[in-house]
Amino acid sequence: MTTPTQNAIKPATARAVVADLIERARVAQKLYERYSQQQLDEVVTAAGWAIINPEHNRCLAELAVKDTGLGNVPDKIVKNHRKTLGLLRDLQGAKSTGVLAEYPDRGLTEIARPVGVVAAVVPSTNPGATPANNVINALKCGNAVILSPSPKGYSTCARLVEYMHAEMKRIGAPPDLVQMLPAPVTKELSTELMQQADLVVVTGSRSNVRAGYSSGKPALGVGTGNVVVIVDDSADVHDAAAKIMASKIFDNATSCSSENSVIIHAMIYDAMLAALVRQGGALLTAAEKTTLQKAMFPGGHLSPTVTAQSVSKVCAVARLTRPELVAAKCLMVEETGTGKDYPFSGEKLSPVLTLYRANDFDHAFNIMRGIYDYMGNGHSCGIHTEDEDHIRRLGLEMTVCRVIVNQAHTFATGGSFDNGLPFSLSMGCGTWGGNSISENLNYRHFINVTRLVTTIPEDKPSEEDLFGQFWKKYGK
Repeated sequence: MTTPTQNAIKPATARAVVADLIERARVAQKLYERYSQQQLDEVVTAAGWAIINPEHNRCLAELAVKDTGLGNVPDKIVKNHRKTLGLLRDLQGAKSTGVLAEYPDRGLTEIARPVGVVAAVVPSTNPGATPANNVINALKCGNAVILSPSPKGYSTCARLVEYMHAEMKRIGAPPDLVQMLPAPVTKELSTELMQQADLVVVTGSRSNVRAGYSSGKPALGVGTGNVVVIVDDSADVHDAAAKIMASKIFDNATSCSSENSVIIHAMIYDAMLAALVRQGGALLTAAEKTTLQKAMFPGGHLSPTVTAQSVSKVCAVARLTRPELVAAKCLMVEETGTGKDYPFSGEKLSPVLTLYRANDFDHAFNIMRGIYDYMGNGHSCGIHTEDEDHIRRLGLEMTVCRVIVNQAHTFATGGSFDNGLPFSLSMGCGTWGGNSISENLNYRHFINVTRLVTTIPEDKPSEEDLFGQFWKKYGK
């Protein structure tokens, strides 16, 4: 088996290096597309076991934290296991090759076909779980996949591919179905990969997503997260606080689905704040907030020194020394405005939570709207409430693709065992977020569908059928 290190020493141009990977992927994929559904599912199971295997999982989690400096090992172990287990559940029994459906009354038969070679650009925040998710979805549908990891996440991704190759060897599947770019991964290599592949899947920075969309190939990208959650006056504050805090601090807030701002109804504001404190939150004074803002947003941009770090590390960076802050699970700041002049209204990717006080639901709605006008439009929002009208209004009027109701947002928006969303680490944000999809990325995005079309009895309406009521109302 050719290793990424061996590939890296070849003195070739980016185009030639990628062309070699693509050619090997195509040879393997042409064999693989003849696999039966049972054979495809066996390969999927093998790829899933490559990361769920407890020894592998721990090694990947430790390597990810060591090399990226993001998140923490226990939560990454949970994430790798939970996301992969949920994905395998979603794929179990799903049809992804051959005849998908037949509609005799319409004369249509739908047949699943592979898309070919998938280029998957993956971030440093989830260097194990995200590539595993992409690989498994691609393999489920008879495709080959080539990964483009972030430089910091390269070692984790390489170890994952090594584990997957070992499992594929056990079952006799072509190892070139899963490959990755050689180190060092450069912009030129990644761009070349996107241009030569058949389908591009991008999870990560806005610039990477834009590069995917401008590659000239069909692309699936996801938008910026900046989750806002409303805690309504009918909410169970103790339940809401526990869920928000558990979600917010998970893996040091690496997830784009982590709550960034909580808008609390004035009637329950004090009770909710007290509940958040009991769950490990610590509220900063106005002076401490100013100090933290200068450290977190130098020049108005989020500093990488606080991204996915522990509270103690964030406090050290900001030189906040109050013991209650350093020992907290999450730092909390109160805010009133939204937009670039109020950076705490944006995505923080750290255990820092912004609190807003709302006079009523209309006020809360408007604050949320202001935040999304600044950042995170299209992704997701949440609400803790018993008021069905408020839930429905968010769904009808807020420009988001998911409204998470009475749940811990990080664990719910990417699929959960107690909701119906597909397990995914890539959440589409629709046109609001500049994306081509508005749902969670899933295996159906990795399939082409060919339709057999036969004749049926003619179904042709008359002009009277179509325009009769219109003519009666307005005349011809």
